[in-house]
Amino acid sequence: MSQNTRRVLALAGGVGGAKLALGLSAVLPAEALTVAVNTADDFEHLGLSISPDLDTVMYTLSGLANPETGWGRRDESWNTMAALEQLGGETWFRLGDKDLATHIERTRRLRAGETLSAVTRDLAQRLGIKCTVVPMTDSAVRTVVTADQGDLAFQDWFVRLRCEPAVRRVRFAGADKARANPALLDMAGLRGVIFCPSNPFVSVAPILAIPGVRMTLQQTRVPRVAVTPIVGGQAIKGPAAKMLAELGHDVSALGVARYYKGLIDGFVLDQADASLKAEIEGLGIKVHVADTMMHTDDDKRRLAAATLEFVDALARSLQHS
Repeated sequence: MSQNTRRVLALAGGVGGAKLALGLSAVLPAEALTVAVNTADDFEHLGLSISPDLDTVMYTLSGLANPETGWGRRDESWNTMAALEQLGGETWFRLGDKDLATHIERTRRLRAGETLSAVTRDLAQRLGIKCTVVPMTDSAVRTVVTADQGDLAFQDWFVRLRCEPAVRRVRFAGADKARANPALLDMAGLRGVIFCPSNPFVSVAPILAIPGVRMTLQQTRVPRVAVTPIVGGQAIKGPAAKMLAELGHDVSALGVARYYKGLIDGFVLDQADASLKAEIEGLGIKVHVADTMMHTDDDKRRLAAATLEFVDALARSLQHS
């Protein structure tokens, strides 16, 4: 089996994870990429089963994502939300008309007894996605943010309250009883595991909280590489920097590397933070410095290719260690 056809497992959530997944899908054969997506952001809203991270990844991989926001669908209309508002319904979580079709069909099929994995596989195929996209679990896991005013469901904190309450703790209700998607536990023949530039606390941590996943990643001899979600002390998108500060971590790529210590062999650091390379390598983590900003599809492909080259370099060093 050639190196390029060996499977890569990418752990993803949010816009940053979806962007790198798109880059990886452009430089890898379809059968060589599995994207395992956080589902702890999932929730019930307006009677529908909403899977925000799964949808962001699927819309991005299919070329349907809104290029301005990174989430939702391009060329969207909002007639249902306008009519709902007129009727006094809840509109704080904005669902476009095309996006609603995804949630309606997912909900119908889940209620008919299909698993989230089966529904996701079919929706992805219908959207023209060639690589494999899997939810982290078919079990219900929900992110709960503890703030000064008490526990908040993740989407309440993230969308309705716009991340404003200070975060004291994050937990994943139901994770201890969840069963991991098999793709997260099968390291045989893997080329590498890539932690996409997703929020460590609410996109990657839920995946790691499922029984068996963290231990499998800790014990594998497969190269494990994280791509920084923090550049110059700022999150590319979302509340990662705010959460680093409020949860007591350095608000930097170094803080992220420390958080992942013991789980990764390598860290892709943005060139703006090259001065942190020595400190991160002092943690026992190899560092590759690159331009990690993904403004265009070419940027996504370039970063994906550089990350894969780093994975392969680490594989060679692991073989000789």
